[in-house]
Amino acid sequence: MKNRFYTINDYGYDEIIINKSRFIGYAKPANTEQEAIDFIEEIKTKHKDATHNVYGYVIGENSNIQRFSDDGEPSGTAGIPVLEVIKKENLRNTVVVVTRYFGGIKLGAGGLIRAYTKGAKIGIESAVIVEKVLYKKILFRINYSLLGKVKNELLRLNYYIEDITYDDAVNIFVLCDINDVDRLKNNVIDVTNAQVDISEIDEQYVSVKDGKMI
Repeated sequence: MKNRFYTINDYGYDEIIINKSRFIGYAKPANTEQEAIDFIEEIKTKHKDATHNVYGYVIGENSNIQRFSDDGEPSGTAGIPVLEVIKKENLRNTVVVVTRYFGGIKLGAGGLIRAYTKGAKIGIESAVIVEKVLYKKILFRINYSLLGKVKNELLRLNYYIEDITYDDAVNIFVLCDINDVDRLKNNVIDVTNAQVDISEIDEQYVSVKDGKMI
């Protein structure tokens, strides 16, 4: 399992007019090939009156599933440019559909490649590129008297406190980059003089943009 990879954060779309043809770029995260196929079918149904619904997608941590379709455009002028945009951005688990409504002016092979490239780019930009980072959830169980000291230390070091619950002790749940777990544990052990019980709860991917969780 990769500890980090790039993908898109959410569903997005945008559109552009090129020589009277309308190009609508759609993008969405997809964790499986079936999710990608379902999204493509959704857009095809939504735009069943469109001239073309071109798509490309990349699925898997090693980009092991890659598919595209020209949907009736000349071979190599539509689906491959869409797929190439995804690959050049080094995205995983991403599906893009570019819908075209023909405006009456032929674009030629070069024009089509540029148009579908642009359509894919604006869809992806709308969906927002993020880095998915594998985080581990750590539980620190401490005495009430240590809460202020531990909380201040975690905030000072920019760790993300997901939740704090209270029973006969204080339970602090922290999300931490999986590569930083040992350092986090050692910091809390030091600040509490080892008066802490530590448990690793689970792992999850978190979206990070410009160094911040979103």
